[in-house]
Amino acid sequence: MQSLVYIFIALAGVAVGVAAYFGLTFSPIEAFVTGLGLVAIAIAIVERTLRRRSEARLERAIADLSRLLSTDAQAGAALGQRLTTLVQENAGKRLEVIEADISVLGTVVRQVAEAVAELEDARKRQSRQDGAEPSAPQPAPIDVTPRPVEAAAARAEPEPQSLLPPARPVFSVEALKQAVDDGKLVFHLQPILVLPQRRTFGYDLVPRLTLEDGEFADKADFWPERNGEAVVRRIERQGIEEAVTIARRSRTAGEAMTLHVTISRATLVDAVSIDKIVALLDANRAITGNIVLVVAEADWGALPVSEKAALAAFVGKGVRLALADCRSLRLDFARLTGDGVASVRVDAPSFLAAPQTFTDFHTADVTPYLRRFAVELVATGVASEEQLLMLLEDGVELVQGPHISAPRPARADLGGRAIRRVRSIAEA
Repeated sequence: MQSLVYIFIALAGVAVGVAAYFGLTFSPIEAFVTGLGLVAIAIAIVERTLRRRSEARLERAIADLSRLLSTDAQAGAALGQRLTTLVQENAGKRLEVIEADISVLGTVVRQVAEAVAELEDARKRQSRQDGAEPSAPQPAPIDVTPRPVEAAAARAEPEPQSLLPPARPVFSVEALKQAVDDGKLVFHLQPILVLPQRRTFGYDLVPRLTLEDGEFADKADFWPERNGEAVVRRIERQGIEEAVTIARRSRTAGEAMTLHVTISRATLVDAVSIDKIVALLDANRAITGNIVLVVAEADWGALPVSEKAALAAFVGKGVRLALADCRSLRLDFARLTGDGVASVRVDAPSFLAAPQTFTDFHTADVTPYLRRFAVELVATGVASEEQLLMLLEDGVELVQGPHISAPRPARADLGGRAIRRVRSIAEA
């Protein structure tokens, strides 16, 4: 293509020279110089244009190369961080612990095998004695030694805490509705702490009823078992409104608080409640990141598509989710993270008594594994200092329970109207 351009330039120069010679009566030398000058000017213009294009192409290539080098640098930094993490994992010490456990297990298995062999020999000798003395039959000895499988199963399965059915609510549905209408429903805060500093991670918003003597009835005393979906929706909606109020006022005071509010299927199936909650969250987008909706793990597994769509609408407004009362940690955490789940909760006594029923990992590896998916593990129901120390040894850093703190009223400058109104009634 470039050679054709030069050919056209040469032909144009010849044409100009011929025209100057015949049309303008130039001498042959003047016509030749005129044509040559035109050719030189045209070639200079073409070369300048080509050079600019080459420079622009070179600049784009340099920019692409810079982006590639930046990407390589980021990849190298990420690889360095992973290598640092692997070095800090101290895999050698963990392998030594595993080898020691395997050695102990081998010793136990060998001892069990020797005991079983001795029992078999004793049975054979007893059978020979019975054959030699038929007149005096002896009953076969009863084997009271636990078999290895039975002993392991006995260690793996925790003893049931109680065979009695759970306590029924003290309040009837009608009494609960009347109490809510009378403004006796309050929401107290129960903290979730971070070990070992024991600083506050967030608060559970706990519904309670104010009694005549100024005491409070806990959720287990009044939460309806059945036929109370309407009042449950009302309580949960008020809880979300209270959480939004406290979160907004705490942020205004410069002390941002994270509030965890329980929500059940009774609310997720009601379109009116969903619309009201979505409108409330949409009007308070600035603080929705401080609201966590807590869903029972049993309810989560039974949620149909429509109810999960309601939770997705809440997550779309900036709210996070948490799964409570998890019976197992063998979950698809990648999918849970995509659904907006930020934490899972397990019962601390059950987890410490039989961790193998919750997970196949070593207890010290559970929290780091969950954090790979940006999910936190919260141990609830902590009842003693010993349980706190055991959880800290297992790497569980978020804890909650009666040993840490009971639910308490929020400060007057943070609590909503319901808390202040009930508090004034109780004081009167």
